[in-house]
Amino acid sequence: MHWIYLIIAILLEVSGTTCMKISDGFSKLAPTLFIFIFYGLSFTFLSLALKVLPIALTYAIWSGIGTAAITVIGVIWFGEGINAIKLVSLLLIIIGVAGLHFSQEVH
Repeated sequence: MHWIYLIIAILLEVSGTTCMKISDGFSKLAPTLFIFIFYGLSFTFLSLALKVLPIALTYAIWSGIGTAAITVIGVIWFGEGINAIKLVSLLLIIIGVAGLHFSQEVH
């Protein structure tokens, strides 16, 4: 169940960050309100996941997948550019998360 909480937290964080872009610098009311709603819920579900999951791995997955998802959304939805440096950087994030996962001590 804690992994499901983490997935929900990631989806909510990505939604909140997307709303930041849509809010146009807090000038649009609805997206601005959704930023705070989505982030509040994201932190709630992240806290629930942290009751069982290790903090380093959990935070790395939450922020890493969130960063990768926002990059993809930026490219596809907002027409932001993609280049080799972005792709390599995303790969390094994935390698870092995997490294943290495999470095966990087995209890």
